Amino acid sequence: MKKILNEFKEFALKGSMFDMAIGVIMGGAVSKVVGSMVNDLITPLISLIAGNQASLAEKAWIVGEVSIKYGSFISVVIDFLITALVIFLMVKLLNSFRKKKEEQKPAATPEPNKTEILLQEILEELRKNK
Repeated sequence: MKKILNEFKEFALKGSMFDMAIGVIMGGAVSKVVGSMVNDLITPLISLIAGNQASLAEKAWIVGEVSIKYGSFISVVIDFLITALVIFLMVKLLNSFRKKKEEQKPAATPEPNKTEILLQEILEELRKNK
């Protein structure tokens, strides 16, 4: 149990949880914008092109007493595709920023070996004795 708590603590403090929370919030905001764009701009244009004034979401086939709302389904598919494209582009942009940041980091200096440490100590002693 203690191991799980330590792993969770590391996960939460590492920043992964904050990244995930930001992603969920941004995803919700993007979803609202894309939903509005699909419902208010794209589907009315598709309806106009199709020659009907009715909204695409209202398109349906009536089979007996059952209404098959294919227009609503098409709207949701368009909504999904645009949302997926926007998120893909955001992730791609974020990855390019991270890649540039990693390229700008200076190379890590290697740890000194025992000989170098000993030589450094000798040099310090020589400086003290002057």
